[in-house]
Amino acid sequence: MAAAELGQLEPQRSKALSCAGPVERARALIPLLEAAGPAIEAGRQLTPEVLEALRANDFFRLLTARGIGGQALSLVTFAEICEALAIGDPSTAWCVNQGNVSSLTSSTYLAPEVGRSLFGGRDQALAWGAQHNQAAAVVVPGGFQVTGTWDFASGSRHATTLGAHVPVKLADGTPRIGSNGKPEFVTVLFPRGAARITEDWSAMGLRGTGSDTYALDGVFVPDSHACFRDRLEGRQEHGTVTAFTSHLCYATGFAATALGTARGMLDRFMALARGKTARAGAQAMAENHAIQSQVAQLEAKLRSARMYLLGTVGEAWAEAAATGGLSLDTRMAMRLATTSVMGEATEVSVACYRAAGTTAVLESQPFERRFRDALCISQHLQATPAHLEMVGRHLLGVPQAAQFV
Repeated sequence: MAAAELGQLEPQRSKALSCAGPVERARALIPLLEAAGPAIEAGRQLTPEVLEALRANDFFRLLTARGIGGQALSLVTFAEICEALAIGDPSTAWCVNQGNVSSLTSSTYLAPEVGRSLFGGRDQALAWGAQHNQAAAVVVPGGFQVTGTWDFASGSRHATTLGAHVPVKLADGTPRIGSNGKPEFVTVLFPRGAARITEDWSAMGLRGTGSDTYALDGVFVPDSHACFRDRLEGRQEHGTVTAFTSHLCYATGFAATALGTARGMLDRFMALARGKTARAGAQAMAENHAIQSQVAQLEAKLRSARMYLLGTVGEAWAEAAATGGLSLDTRMAMRLATTSVMGEATEVSVACYRAAGTTAVLESQPFERRFRDALCISQHLQATPAHLEMVGRHLLGVPQAAQFV
């Protein structure tokens, strides 16, 4: 097609894209993400072109309330978006999930005007990590004085706001006890520039997430920018998604990211099989009966896992929309689905890597980086097999203190 014809089509293409739904727009970004993948990994952060595309499609405000500028999408739609982005680049999907759920589960407990100031713009994003050392939020007049170090802050290199989960301490250093009789943890939000950031993210996979370490040394955070997440009675925003705990929202997005990573691996393996002849024989891979059977079984396994996740999340969403809450049975069902799907998707990714033979080990081929990403996804807290034990105890009626649901 001539350049002039392309120029005539571009406004039509842009108009069509603007009219498309968010899942379709995420799928339209797959070629861009595929092309940017090596640069994302090498730079250990999302490229400017990818960030521009995410912001143009408003992909950092997918879950937050419409009252503060968000889209308030359903978790099912959100999962499909994360899945699509992961087909193109898993690190991008990881950052989108991490940032959106973090923004949702903090803004829900903040005054609306604070939520708008922190998350109201398309270019605003939140990142936070796990506590790395002895941290404390000491109660002072008007807020907290925060000290500590946190790591695994995915998306921190493009974030405008950072957050931290910190044990609350009184002036004498003793823990403050909450209404449940346990020591309190507070979530504090502060400008990225207030933290001392160490760009130390070096990992086997998901390198593009830039999950760096950051520290605070006596930084004051006002009460207005602090909240106690997952205390449903303290919600400032009320919507269907706010009935879900932060753990289940994260788990949904990360399970979808695992699915997208596996889908990308399987599609690439099938493309390889269509054109490759194995070194050990003259027969084309596509004509090999064992390969044919394996492809069909992997396709079935991945489709089953996908429908299990979307179906379970869809049922939970319908319950929350109808009742304003989620039963423990439903929360356990979501935990079982998300954990199981992450495991199933990982198995598909590993099988594709192994089936691709020596081709898979080459950096010039599309398997090696995605294989490392898949294994990193499988190591996350949301995928730990301990969740299955918890669900099993629940199903058997064994008393327990349920966590991460």
